[in-house]
Amino acid sequence: MKVLDEVKEKIDSVLTEKCKVTKVEMEGPEVVIYTKNPKAFFENQNFVAKAAHELKKRVNIRTDKSLLGEEKESDKKIREIVPEDAGIQDIYFDSAFSQVTIESIKPGLVIGKGGETSKRITLETGWTPNIIRAPTQPSEILKGIRHHLHKNSDERKKILQETAEKIYAEFSPSPRDWVRFIALGGFRQVGRSAVLLETPHTKVMLDCGINVATTDEPYPYLDALHFPLNELDAIIVSHAHLDHSGFIPYLFKSGFRGPVYCTPPTRDLMTLLQFDYIDVTVKEGKEPIYNEKDVKEMVKYCIPREYREVTDIAPDMRLTLHNAAHILGAASVHMHIGEGAHNLVYTSDIKFGFTRLFNNVDMHYPRLETLIIESTYGGQESIQPNRQVAEDRLLQVLKETMQQDGNILIPVFAVGRGQEIMLVLENFYRKGLIDLKCYVDGMTREANAIHTAYPEYMRQGVQRRILQNDSPFRAEIFESMNNKNGKTRDEIIEEKGIVIIASSGMLTGGPSLDYLYRMAENPKNCLIFVGYQGEGSMGRKIQSGLKTFPVTDRSGKTRAMNINMRVETVEGFSGHSDRNQLLAYVRNLKPKPKRVFVNHGEKSNANDFARTLSARFKLNATALNNLDAIRLK
Repeated sequence: MKVLDEVKEKIDSVLTEKCKVTKVEMEGPEVVIYTKNPKAFFENQNFVAKAAHELKKRVNIRTDKSLLGEEKESDKKIREIVPEDAGIQDIYFDSAFSQVTIESIKPGLVIGKGGETSKRITLETGWTPNIIRAPTQPSEILKGIRHHLHKNSDERKKILQETAEKIYAEFSPSPRDWVRFIALGGFRQVGRSAVLLETPHTKVMLDCGINVATTDEPYPYLDALHFPLNELDAIIVSHAHLDHSGFIPYLFKSGFRGPVYCTPPTRDLMTLLQFDYIDVTVKEGKEPIYNEKDVKEMVKYCIPREYREVTDIAPDMRLTLHNAAHILGAASVHMHIGEGAHNLVYTSDIKFGFTRLFNNVDMHYPRLETLIIESTYGGQESIQPNRQVAEDRLLQVLKETMQQDGNILIPVFAVGRGQEIMLVLENFYRKGLIDLKCYVDGMTREANAIHTAYPEYMRQGVQRRILQNDSPFRAEIFESMNNKNGKTRDEIIEEKGIVIIASSGMLTGGPSLDYLYRMAENPKNCLIFVGYQGEGSMGRKIQSGLKTFPVTDRSGKTRAMNINMRVETVEGFSGHSDRNQLLAYVRNLKPKPKRVFVNHGEKSNANDFARTLSARFKLNATALNNLDAIRLK
């Protein structure tokens, strides 16, 4: 690899003989330097900074394998070095990467002031610490992912090295080079988002989802690609929701073996949602389009990236993920193509407005020619109320229902709206505005645990509480449904004046639908929608006035179920921007794009939003159709 020779030359020019470098490797987009004298790097932090600056890549320093201590003895030393308050949950050694992974409740104590504790671990054991945060509540999915990555570390190393060879392969740019993208799903609709970004040298997929709201055409138009899936160079996942990530394991089932770039929380959350998708499909008596083996294969190929970290992903493409403020780890995707040939931003799902969970969305980019922007709430009528008005309305509906001893069902997306609503309810309780008891059922509990492993992705207030072992997701008002607490759903709804938060958010399956069957005919109960209801979903039908629907009882008989319960839609809690917020986002975006393509919105919303952008900002804005192919350069 020619680039590796160039990397070694630059490292030689920056580092001294005292560093005792024994090997330099490329792992995916990163540079790894092995040394027999890690102390030299600790004593001069400028070595790593200079190397990273010269190479414009993330640089990792690891000890030479000859220095690695015996695992049992090293484990003992680590536990002696690290303060007990760090709450070490697990230690495992990874010889393929010369690393020891230390999972703890308080990683800062494992690092130590100025990194002194982690440095001491390296010097006394020879192992380079990979310090990760343990969730503050048990997470089976997180435990499984981390075990899976450790178990397959040798294969992971090989995958990263093969990826590096492709990223840094030699190629000769030509003045005749072109850039285009193909709309494969999620245009003039919500669901099955997928975009192919292509040059003569590279093919990259931005998202690859399924439409969970309907069985009509649920998958992207991959048959329009006219090339084998194994020719894809990479997949970039903006966030974990199934309409953006749900079809990726099928690509692996069909032969794709390439890198999947996303933030660390997205990797974990999409795995959770994909496993659940399989489980729900099986319970419905259907054959899943992929199985758990395919999901686990995908996990091995994930290359996590942090926000604003510039990453080479192909000889002619660089990726940077930016905070989208939609769900945990959600990102807008900035693509730098060629040597400044073209810059594209794919917003995916964004929230330009207040949320209790996340910091403000990123809006500043170094360069931007083409913008692909969502339009879920882009139509003229899609104006959501002020957040305080929304919270006041939710509080009012809760009180009115509880005063008549009714129960409240709030269907939520397990990732995103579940946590946001829990923070709102917990805030009501802390302020003494309402005395309530809330059951949390479905995947939301597991998603909560994953949130506590990544507090740095959330607002400072939430982050601080998690770090102080006061997670709002474990507040006393919440009781998570699991096999241990012994309560059945029938027993829960026999209680009076309780709130039930349950997935799925569109009543397309899962616990929320089960609760609906049990609660619908009692006029004292209330169903509150707080998130988007997809076209064709049960939630949209009820929201639009459906009063009766057929159900099959345990004896196999079908009967009509009447919806006698109160039905309310309390807008203002969505993880999507409404029309005014979308317009404010474009107004504040820097630099201004030269052209805009509108996606992720039902036909009328997408068309109306594109017309408004053209008229108001004098932009070349178009609401494309699925299967449209556009040459960008």
